Amino acid sequence: MKTFIARQLDTLAGWRGAVDKRVQSLSALLADNDLQDDAATAQIIALRERLASDKLVLAFVAEFSRGKSELINAIFFADAGRRVLPATPGRTTMCPVELRHDADRPPRLSLLPIETRLRGLSLAELRGHEEAWQHVPLEPRNTQSLTQALAAVTRTQHVSVEQATALGLWNENRPEDNPPQTADGRVEVPNWRHALINYPHPLLEAGLVVIDTPGLNAIGAEPELTLGLLPTAHAVVFVLAADTGVTRTDLAIWREHLGGASLARFVVLNKIDTLVDPLATTEEVEAQIEQQRRHTAATLEIPLARVFALSARDALSARVGHNAEAVTASRVPPLERALADELMPRRHELLVQAAVTVVQQLHAGALHRLADRRRHTAEQLLELRGLRGKSSGKLQRMLERVEIEAAEFERCTARLAALRSVQMRQLREMTARLSNETLRREVGVLQNETAGRPFNIGGKAAFASLLGRLRDVLTAAERQADEMRQMLEASFTQLNTEFGFALVVSPAPSLEAYRRELTLIQDNYSRYFGFHQAWRMSQPGFAEQFRRMLLSKLRVVFENAGAELELWSKASSGQIEMQLRERRRGFARRRDSLERVQSAAGELELRIAEVQQQEDHLVHLISRIEALAGNAVSAARCPPGQEDRLVDTVLPALLPAAVPASAAQSRRFDTVLDHAASAGSLAAELELDELPAARQNAA
Repeated sequence: MKTFIARQLDTLAGWRGAVDKRVQSLSALLADNDLQDDAATAQIIALRERLASDKLVLAFVAEFSRGKSELINAIFFADAGRRVLPATPGRTTMCPVELRHDADRPPRLSLLPIETRLRGLSLAELRGHEEAWQHVPLEPRNTQSLTQALAAVTRTQHVSVEQATALGLWNENRPEDNPPQTADGRVEVPNWRHALINYPHPLLEAGLVVIDTPGLNAIGAEPELTLGLLPTAHAVVFVLAADTGVTRTDLAIWREHLGGASLARFVVLNKIDTLVDPLATTEEVEAQIEQQRRHTAATLEIPLARVFALSARDALSARVGHNAEAVTASRVPPLERALADELMPRRHELLVQAAVTVVQQLHAGALHRLADRRRHTAEQLLELRGLRGKSSGKLQRMLERVEIEAAEFERCTARLAALRSVQMRQLREMTARLSNETLRREVGVLQNETAGRPFNIGGKAAFASLLGRLRDVLTAAERQADEMRQMLEASFTQLNTEFGFALVVSPAPSLEAYRRELTLIQDNYSRYFGFHQAWRMSQPGFAEQFRRMLLSKLRVVFENAGAELELWSKASSGQIEMQLRERRRGFARRRDSLERVQSAAGELELRIAEVQQQEDHLVHLISRIEALAGNAVSAARCPPGQEDRLVDTVLPALLPAAVPASAAQSRRFDTVLDHAASAGSLAAELELDELPAARQNAA
């Protein structure tokens, strides 16, 4: 019995596969015909990787014993026929648990020991260190062994108060948040800092990532959870108990970690089955549930439509028993529909924009290169048809002219080398602004400004100043990119005029999206510079861990911005290499044609037919590219679930070896002949009264 969100994920995965298939076909055609430079290849690889690995991240947040693990089981893993995540009374999930699927890794449970907190390394740094984790192999087909292995996330250990303080799990100034002590004064803490479950479940394979978080103390002790994982989630489901409503600790979690308006937040009042009262009527119970919903919405200041009352236990039991009526009675389906309705269209829209942009750029670049090839083919046809009835002396003079033109063209290499040198210097200056050294220096300034200040006084202003300076760095890099664009535009205009190139500069990329990311980081991180979080920043190792996490987050933003600028610069220089290669091939073909005509009688008409075939091949290649690009754009813009209705444009077959000239081809030759003549090709040496004869012969 598939859930609504499961069906939507399957539908989106099918749509991604359909788009990827058509993008791959277009890429293969471009690569086979040498129409895909390194920059275009990088664009296609990035798009296909995004289509294949696009993730939908859902985070479930709650205090202990609210039933969030049971809710995850009911929504996503009921098809296993049993509980996958531990969901027994009392404390179950003792550390953040991340469920995902990575086809490059074996099914396993990876556990990060709690002692890694003492090293001051962030989760982002430790993810790449295999030796820091303990791995437990999983057997996906054996649900019993899977459940037993996942029970490891519930394990705890007892340590001294001093050790708990060093781990960031004990604070004398906030005794209400501290775990209880045993008779000998020891403290119970989790065995693990983080758990990663790589599991080949169909939903996880379709791109779903589920984050299951522990209670308030563990959330606050791990800054990367609140500063990295939760802000990047596409939606957060906050689980409360229907019988208690919003408790003090629930409200603390909401205000300290989930209050940002940037998050898509849903609130669940779980365990409505506990409100069933044999002494109350059904209507009275319904009224009580509705009252709790309204009170919760008012307390958390969110729309009532975002508050869902349900029973995760009843939903799981009903789905395992294939009881559709009981599933409806559990009230879980409305939450699933709300998640799918809000999240899926947004993911689809972002992917459509990315796919259409890349396909249109590939299409435009390929047509631009093919137009340049057709221009050279037209000039070659004009030369060859103008040779009909000419003497060997005329052929020799034209060969000499080709050699002269080729030699003159090679003069551009010095200009191109100088252009590349200037471009690379400007690119180095741009990327230097966005380097790790810049980030470390700026974060160091923040540390110096806040060091030694009691209660983080002035910390928030210093942090805002840091983010302001970093936004200015992005603006300066963007301005420098525009200066590079102006330089390339002026240089390309001269090269096009003097050497017959067809170079075009695309607009410099906007870095506004990265400035918005910095603003989002400022909103999420600045809470740790307030008075209420000052005690955390004073804990041993927490400030260093915070600095590492902040630096890691900023590094991602700057590296992505730098990569986008580099890709744009690479695309500009890539077309130079491709057109340079095309022109050299054109000279070689012209030289070969004239030499063959000069060495063998009767070779002229054969060479004309071959060049005409090249022209027809280019025309048909344009038609194929138009068709494949149109198919890819149509697939991207097609609503998910309707891929089967797509009717791809029929691809015209390439011409056979010998193609007779048609009236349409003669008209096409007339056009390119006129263009070639006006461009000052070798036809200028032909007598003007011979041009009509050349047109007549072409027919």
